[in-house]
Amino acid sequence: MLVSSPSPSPVPVPDDPLTALMEGRYLDPETGEPTGVNTRSLVIADTLAGSEGEFVRGLGFGKRLAVVSDTTTHQVLGARIEAALHRHFTIESIVLPREPAADGETVENIRAASAQADALIAVGSGTINDLTKYASARDGKPYAVFATAPSMNGYTSLTASITQHGHKLTLPAQAPAGAFFDLVILAAAPKRMIRAGLGDSVCRTTAQTDWLLSHLLLGTSYRQLPFSLLEGDEPLLLDMAQDLVLGSLEAMRVLTRTLVLSGFGTAIVGSSAPASQAEHLVSHYLDMLGPVDRPSVFHGEQVGVTTLSVARLQQAMLETRPLLVPDTVSEAEIMARFGDELGRSIWPEFAAKRLDAKRADELNHQIATRWTEMSSRLAKSHISAERLEAVLTAAGAPTTPEAIHLTRRFYEEALVHGREIRNRYSVLDVMAASGRLELLSHTI
Repeated sequence: MLVSSPSPSPVPVPDDPLTALMEGRYLDPETGEPTGVNTRSLVIADTLAGSEGEFVRGLGFGKRLAVVSDTTTHQVLGARIEAALHRHFTIESIVLPREPAADGETVENIRAASAQADALIAVGSGTINDLTKYASARDGKPYAVFATAPSMNGYTSLTASITQHGHKLTLPAQAPAGAFFDLVILAAAPKRMIRAGLGDSVCRTTAQTDWLLSHLLLGTSYRQLPFSLLEGDEPLLLDMAQDLVLGSLEAMRVLTRTLVLSGFGTAIVGSSAPASQAEHLVSHYLDMLGPVDRPSVFHGEQVGVTTLSVARLQQAMLETRPLLVPDTVSEAEIMARFGDELGRSIWPEFAAKRLDAKRADELNHQIATRWTEMSSRLAKSHISAERLEAVLTAAGAPTTPEAIHLTRRFYEEALVHGREIRNRYSVLDVMAASGRLELLSHTI
């Protein structure tokens, strides 16, 4: 079921990708096969007030529900949701402390508190959704989410970002049975969270360019579908960036659709790859090794900044054909940089993509013979850093390391070494193997 207020998009409703996905008839642009999603109910409306209970009843959950919020989201929407659901269900209210950690310990606390529940309801944004999604998946229970901020694209994805033993991991979880978006609530969210959602959206361009780069160079899998889903809404979002922080429900509708469609794209392909490449590797490095006394920064705020840097690197790569040399980073260096515990989990990921002399020669041959074709394809998915910076600036979003409470020196360290965290081949690896990454990190 899809319930949505009219979209400002000029595309006719029958061709709307959200409608087509929810009805299982969105045509894969590469295969022509119809595609759908596991989420059964999606509601994007100016207000959900008075209808919350009926929407959840339509999901066919059992009679006992655990409603998960934190002290902030409980006040914003959680108490209202619980009151509406009390008419039809037995409710276990789980209210976490303000700004709970998205870690394994909190997941286990939620599992214990919801042990008697038939299903879980998340009321919140990134952290609450990830915690509830992962806890419910661990126990084989369905869940639904009521969003409180348009701060990230994970509402409809199949993964959750959970920190375990100091290592931020993207873990398999499940799709929500229902996802509900009250635009009045979202538009009233703190402006920083709205800007975070914009930051988490603009990385489409760097993620697509990196994923396609890996596909063209290494033959890794690639799907056009996640990006085709966004073709109608993304241009509108970039043009309406300023309206987002002025309370426009139309702009909020476009941002919400973009976040939902991005999440569905990752769910369909079964990987975070369409939405998480070099810009997220750098961001993860910042999270894992950043100063402990650093003021709180939203994920999307940080990703907006890292996206600008990665877009500049991609631009430099497209302008000058790369020439790759074997990797010299050793296991001992990884251990020294990340420590023994993190290093033991990171080294196998990095070693799997580390270039030796033979592989470097093979890739250089491909680049020498096919770079004109490759760069032409990559350029089609790329949006200039200048355009992205103008969009973020229009919304008042951060655009520099200093604006997200980082020293330039540490940020440059993250640009150089973020690639080591995960076996995901990106522009960071190409520029490092070209001997240009460290040099360019001082200028982007």
